[in-house]
Amino acid sequence: MSSDDTVLRVALPVPLARLFDYRAPEGVDVEAVPVGARVRVMFGPRELIGVVAGTGPIDTAARETKAALAVLDTAPVLQGELLDSLRWLARYVHAPLGEVLATALPAALRQGGPMPDTDEIVWRPVAGASFDKLKRGAMPQRLAELLSERARTEDELDDALPGWRTAARALATKGLAEPIRTTPGRDAVPGTPGPVLNDEQRAAVDAITAHDGFGAVLLEGVTGSGKTEVYLQAIADCLARGKQALVLVPEIGLTPQTLARFRARLGIDVHALHSGLNDTARARVWAAASRGQARVIVGTRSAIFTPLPAAGLIVVDEEHDGSYKQQDGIRYHARDFALVRGKALDVPVVLGSATPSLETLHNAQAGRYTHVRLSKRAGDAKPPAVRVLDIRKRALDAGLSPELLAKIRATVDAGGQVLVFRNRRGYAPVLLCHDCGWSAACKRCSTPDHPHPMTVHAGGRRLQCHHCGARQPAPMACPDCGGLALQPQGVGTERIEERLVELFTDVPVLRVDRGSTRRRDALESLLAQLGDRPGILVGTQMLAKGHDLPNLTLVAVVGIDEGLFSADFRAGEKLAQLLIQVAGRAGRARRAGEVWLQTHHPAHPLLQTLIAGGYRAFADGALAEREAAGFPPFAHLALMRAEAKSAEPNARFLALAKSCFDDAGIADVDVHGPLPAPMPRRAGFQRAQLLVSAPHRRALHAALDATLPRLRDAPEGKRVRWSLDVDPIDLY
Repeated sequence: MSSDDTVLRVALPVPLARLFDYRAPEGVDVEAVPVGARVRVMFGPRELIGVVAGTGPIDTAARETKAALAVLDTAPVLQGELLDSLRWLARYVHAPLGEVLATALPAALRQGGPMPDTDEIVWRPVAGASFDKLKRGAMPQRLAELLSERARTEDELDDALPGWRTAARALATKGLAEPIRTTPGRDAVPGTPGPVLNDEQRAAVDAITAHDGFGAVLLEGVTGSGKTEVYLQAIADCLARGKQALVLVPEIGLTPQTLARFRARLGIDVHALHSGLNDTARARVWAAASRGQARVIVGTRSAIFTPLPAAGLIVVDEEHDGSYKQQDGIRYHARDFALVRGKALDVPVVLGSATPSLETLHNAQAGRYTHVRLSKRAGDAKPPAVRVLDIRKRALDAGLSPELLAKIRATVDAGGQVLVFRNRRGYAPVLLCHDCGWSAACKRCSTPDHPHPMTVHAGGRRLQCHHCGARQPAPMACPDCGGLALQPQGVGTERIEERLVELFTDVPVLRVDRGSTRRRDALESLLAQLGDRPGILVGTQMLAKGHDLPNLTLVAVVGIDEGLFSADFRAGEKLAQLLIQVAGRAGRARRAGEVWLQTHHPAHPLLQTLIAGGYRAFADGALAEREAAGFPPFAHLALMRAEAKSAEPNARFLALAKSCFDDAGIADVDVHGPLPAPMPRRAGFQRAQLLVSAPHRRALHAALDATLPRLRDAPEGKRVRWSLDVDPIDLY
């Protein structure tokens, strides 16, 4: 077959589950275009960037095949294991390959930009420079001291000396320091020695490094047991073998803390990859990894798409965390895809958590994962004492009982720090008219049967919907009765912060939630502002994940009762994980810690099980309940959602979907619905869903393979926005 008879099969970022044929650009031999290279093409009236997924014979029966406008790469940007794994992911989540490949590429490459230069800027002293005349303690002198020890990258200086750039320019102007370009992957310098591992930690490291090839290792360690030290030792072993390591963390806020610790200990450049970076910076790290120059990469969910040509280890920290699941677009789970990539790369994958997901625990119990436990806190730290505080018939001040306020006062007077945990941001959950009972509901997310309240923010001056983002000023008077008795009901982090500021004027009170940490590095700055001095943190689940606060001796958990009675079958697991994680912030150093749980339901079985037997006792009971009910991990689910301005198109589309599943006739596949979604309206769209369940993955995917092509071509599907979520973690 001549090249004139061959076309490029291009995966485009469009919601169509097929490849598109294009001839090579004029003057370009189709055989010279590598699979995995990007091309610019016309798709209707638009220019799109696609990825060459293969070549094939021209379809002579088709209309004239267009030529691609340009080939953007002489070498593939996606190749080898990563390209194969992405093809697998497209099949698993039943998504168009073009959209999956676009999701995996950094935005700069997705938009057609060139593979970036990966050289780094390193600052060093000018030969013969003397720093004697610099003012002691000033920023230029502190920077000069750092550079005198060794040349440092800009990333290292960001960690070691925030605000260093103005001082660097001053030193450069005086001829004392200079920036130079260097290639990433410089030889390691001696890192800071770590603590001596205890027997359990050493056994965990040995279990990881014993894998010569792929193996999944569940590292289950109580909070404060030193899981990070185990990671560092395993990564050091990986680096000694000349390999790359990828570490996933659940939140951007954890990345700076993790980076600083890893850089200090490993003595090499450690690269960050997360959505807080600009597009150019993300593309540079991605390119450095693809060239084998970035040897340790720490990132959030999307970092799982990092190329790893010299892979040696993948670590997923806090593997249970729901943020690893992408909830829109390509609905992948980074933890699960890490296991797929680890197997394809033939490297061990470490899943670390104090509260493993029930799916992961089930796999460990079935012998599919190596299970390693760290049962005691590292060093001299002791587990915190737990007290359940019954607040029935008690007067509360901004949600806080008198006993708890007294305990907070005693803690800060003794020089300790307090975390008041309330997993609801804003000032109050509801604005209510005390005269007539009216409450402020979101017009875009409410139905007559399911009003959705708007959250009160800014001390009662603003209303905001936490689902669709709608905002409006709080009314001056009740829209129904004209009364002036509008009152915020319930408490959020803003209201607790406001009251604690009034009561504790002698110590800092800092709020940590999404609203207070929007700015880059805001969380790190807030924690640095508190430092080691006595003070109070008021926060949401952002503070429950991985932060090491040595002087934190009291954790007060308020407002957990609503989580005890949710209809979501995962609600108990999520609440148990959250309580254990936030309780684990207390008493992590030499000072003893306490955890106080305020509740109106002190005898609730979940609380009693956690207190008496810990997370393991809860998990054993929850797994038995899941097995009896036929829920994951003993079944496999797919959730089909449909959205439209009215309910009728949803009903027609999902009824068609149900009949298609029935026609497929796959044994053991159950289809539940169509039903309104638990939140039946969001952002002005009516929502309904279909839940597909099977005891085995093979049956579930066979049913989806048989059904989806019919739905994609059906006219009913054009009248709704519909999506498929394989292995959903949220049924809402």
